[in-house]
Amino acid sequence: MQGLLIRLRPNGPWRIGPDSGDRDRVERVYHSDALYSAVTGAMARLGRLEDWLEATVRATEPAVRFSSCFPFHGETLYVIPPRSVWPPPASSKVRWKGARFVPLSTVQSMLQGKGVNEEGWAVDGASETLIAMGTQGPFRVSVRSSAAVDRGGAGVSPHSSACLEFAPNAGLWLAAAFAGDEAQEQWQGPVTAALRLLADSGFGGERSRGWGRAELSVSEERNILGGKGEAAEAAWWMLSLYHPAAGDAVDWTRGNYSVVTRSGRIESDAGWGGLKRPTRMITEGSVVLVSAEPRGSVVDVAPERFAHPVYRAGYALAIPIPVRPVAREMPVELPQFPPKETVEPEPERVEPAEEDAA
Repeated sequence: MQGLLIRLRPNGPWRIGPDSGDRDRVERVYHSDALYSAVTGAMARLGRLEDWLEATVRATEPAVRFSSCFPFHGETLYVIPPRSVWPPPASSKVRWKGARFVPLSTVQSMLQGKGVNEEGWAVDGASETLIAMGTQGPFRVSVRSSAAVDRGGAGVSPHSSACLEFAPNAGLWLAAAFAGDEAQEQWQGPVTAALRLLADSGFGGERSRGWGRAELSVSEERNILGGKGEAAEAAWWMLSLYHPAAGDAVDWTRGNYSVVTRSGRIESDAGWGGLKRPTRMITEGSVVLVSAEPRGSVVDVAPERFAHPVYRAGYALAIPIPVRPVAREMPVELPQFPPKETVEPEPERVEPAEEDAA
């Protein structure tokens, strides 16, 4: 897997809206579907929208796939670990379950069959990150207050928003994987330009306040994040949200995965703020079993009679890992992709009673 390793060093707060939409809550991961939407908007501003859609949405194999954005601090990259190996056995010193993010190097050691020494580790509650004892987490959650004042000064509307405040030399990282050398040669420049535009204008919410801006650094990786597949069968560790394609022969009776329903609002000159149709997706950190590398798919989530399609990207950016013979947890209900359509029953019609004759 070849591509780019990109670091975003925030210049100020970031707001990543949670699925609930609550203003006093904030998500800790900038998900891959939101990242694709942001890059698509940037491509439109750069005059490359149609070429970009042809190379991703309308292509048999997408030219570019993105991971979600995870924290980093210094040289340490954190990631949501595979559900098949995390958490380790219970410890009296470290509450492993409290760590949503784990150093990538620690995960790689666990996948090689090595245990995790409980000495020297702590879980930072603010960021839900496994950190070395005596260090700080990559970010903390804060709530900032502000007020909207009308032009005449007569009306004031105070409100507050939760955000992420990053430690020095900390931020978010992501991977961009290309389908091959030709795709990388064609799209590395435009993708980098789109991300630089987003870093200058802002990711996520409250961009009008200057939130979501960052300094961008890019490094090229020939074998991004490593990983070796198996000829007959492989377990695939998801670093992105994943919406299976029709040809992805996933064994839903095995593996270890969770499902989330994604929604959101539209940002388009054709209509601003409309609700996207919800989509069920496999979450980051999930492990699915499939004989070939999972591809994933995109879904048109535009509301009915909207002016143009609105795409939610569910392309898989995944790493092959050793197959575990037994999953630790299995969902009660296996996911359906695409989800079964539900038909709401029509309400029973009640005829009005005739008025009594006078």
